[in-house]
Amino acid sequence: MLPVDHGLPVLADVDVVVVGGGAAGVAAAVVCAEQGLDVVLVEQYGFAGGAAVAGMSGTICGMYLAGDHEVPQQVVHGFTERFRVALHDRGGLTAPQRYGRTWASAHDPLVWREAADDLLERAGVRVIFHASVVAAILDSDRHVGVAIESKAGRTAVHARRTIDASGDAAVLARAGGRYRYGDDGRIQNPTMFFRLGGVDTDAFWAEFGGDTISPPAVSQAIVAAREAGADLPRDKIWIFATTRPGELMVNATRLTAADGRMLNVVDPEDFTIAEIRGRRQVRAYADFLRESVAGCADAFVVDTGVEAGIRQTRSIEAVEMLTNDDVVACRKRPDGIVRSPWPIELHDGAAPKLHWLIDDWYDVPYLSLVPEAGENLIVAGRCLGAEHEALASARVTAQCFEYGNAAALATVRSLRNDLPYRAIRGEDVRADLVASGSSI
Repeated sequence: MLPVDHGLPVLADVDVVVVGGGAAGVAAAVVCAEQGLDVVLVEQYGFAGGAAVAGMSGTICGMYLAGDHEVPQQVVHGFTERFRVALHDRGGLTAPQRYGRTWASAHDPLVWREAADDLLERAGVRVIFHASVVAAILDSDRHVGVAIESKAGRTAVHARRTIDASGDAAVLARAGGRYRYGDDGRIQNPTMFFRLGGVDTDAFWAEFGGDTISPPAVSQAIVAAREAGADLPRDKIWIFATTRPGELMVNATRLTAADGRMLNVVDPEDFTIAEIRGRRQVRAYADFLRESVAGCADAFVVDTGVEAGIRQTRSIEAVEMLTNDDVVACRKRPDGIVRSPWPIELHDGAAPKLHWLIDDWYDVPYLSLVPEAGENLIVAGRCLGAEHEALASARVTAQCFEYGNAAALATVRSLRNDLPYRAIRGEDVRADLVASGSSI
């Protein structure tokens, strides 16, 4: 952390700095700016999208109820719906696809970037790509900005409020705030998504079936290939149609160290292992699909994510934690700022573990976005305060859009009423969300 008299050149002095340009960060920056605040968004890559684009997670999950429905039942709207429409209108989103007991829509990662660029520009957000936060700037326990590093050197962004949408609680961690890693340090494994081109998709779907989760025959074939020596650690894989003809998006890899140790990608050495082993597993799964699944005989790998797909790193110690019981019991609450119908989707082992929330959802409390200590900082995205299994449900894209939406509206209230985040009533943020089009 740095003191307020840090001595760095000041790049900007604004109402709000948003750190991270993923789903939560884009929503937070756009909504703050549209409410008349001066906003700077800092993003390490040359594009917005976070895990959805750099990690090619590839789908908007968490919009629809789980259950035996003939058609998808959408229960999350707000900024999520706004972005869904932006993708759809650009031809960058598929129709909802069956995923077990629920639905998800696959997006084109380039169109995702373009839709975000347009929303940010029209809202008047000052976007700084190719820059990373290296320190939080503090005045006692008050966040007053961040120090960022780029090829041009190190500078400061001063801000009255900070929204940490980094996904890794990067600002909170650099300020010395408390956080946890999953279940006593055990976190969900990363994965390397990839796109497969040259597929006879009619033949493929005729064999694979109408669900994006692999049928038993394919999972059994994976086990047989693994027993014959192939590097295919995950039995149950997920494959989605994309917006491009002859192409599939594949979620199949399970990345661990060579000795089976879980990888924590906050550690750059672990992240490096994930990248290298991920690319190798992509080739192994692509070979398996060519050799064993209809329609894939002439298929080829188009590309992988820019980085391994990250499901979990730091979760903040929040004023109120989202608990595992909250999720399983589908708890509703007056201070909830987003509903989530997504299952507990725990990636830890040869097959992901799924606990479905049938025809129901739970509410995420506002104070799970607010750190237990420190002023003028709120988080948005997968680093919210949540227990391990709860996060395995709460971390997905639709909910991240709405966390950003909620953090932005809380920030507007905080600035206009000179209130600390923890003094704001979740019920009031909820009312603001409903007024802006969210379904709570």
